[in-house]
Formats: sequence, C-alpha cells, structure tokens
Amino acid sequence: MKKKLRIKKEDEFQLVFKKGESSANRQFVIYVLQKPEQEHFRIGLSVSKKIGNAVVRNQIKRYIRQAFLELKENIDEGKDYIVIARKPAAEMDFNEVKSSLIHVLKRSKSLNFNIKKR
Repeated sequence: MKKKLRIKKEDEFQLVFKKGESSANRQFVIYVLQKPEQEHFRIGLSVSKKIGNAVVRNQIKRYIRQAFLELKENIDEGKDYIVIARKPAAEMDFNEVKSSLIHVLKRSKSLNFNIKKR
C-alpha cells in the first residue's frame, strides 16, 4: 500500500478507536472515522499474536490489503478504517477474506454500491 493510504501512528489509531464507529462480523472488526478533509481513505491493520505465527499474521494482512486495493473504487473516500482480524480469519483464503470484508464494509455503510461476489 502507498504511504498515503496507511495509518501507522499510535495516536491516529487511538483517535479512530475513540471517535470512530465500529462494525463487526465473525472474522473482522472495522472501525470507521469520517475525515472529510482527506481526499482518499486510509487503512490500519491489527492482527494479534493470538491468531497465529508471523507467517499467518502477515498472510492475513496481505489478503486484507489486496482486498482493499481491489475494492478501492467502491470504498468511501475521506475516511479512516482500522481492520482488526479475529481468530477465524486465520483459516480463510483470499476470496473468503474479501467477501467477509465486503460484508463488514456493507454493515458499516462504507461501500458506494453493491458488489457481487465471485
């Protein structure tokens, strides 16, 4: 992901946690914070050590980043997103991760239109 699309600083994470709204399903929790002054969205990822070893955690993060890149045109601009992976995400392949993220983004009303699953 490009640097302008990432949230890396602790205080930015905390701001989204405190002031943002959350939506969840069994695999992911997403916090969303409106940032009207931004012309693009930014994402932050949190994958706990409880989920698996470094290989598994990095794979989940790669899947999430790729799903956001593929959904880029459909995700609302001017928002910060923090995605927290839950334990069931460790056993999912990319298509399952993407459909689960679509589901939770729809719940948070962050998609511009309905997306059909492949």
